[in-house]
Amino acid sequence: MISRHAARVVRVSDDEVGAAIRHLLSDTHQLAEGAGAAPLAALLKERERMRGKKVALILSGANIDRAVLGRILLDA
Repeated sequence: MISRHAARVVRVSDDEVGAAIRHLLSDTHQLAEGAGAAPLAALLKERERMRGKKVALILSGANIDRAVLGRILLDA
């Protein structure tokens, strides 16, 4: 379904998702699990391509394990 309706797909790494989680928490004080932070990770990865464009992201899911969050925050 996605391949038929999406113009393209941006792959992000676990490290990029972790960075997006840190950005969300430090910049907006919103907590997101990995899947919820993936759209921001993709946008950050493609920052130059998207520069000057209007972009909307959906932030969802704050069900993140404390131990996982701790590791992500320590990686900063």
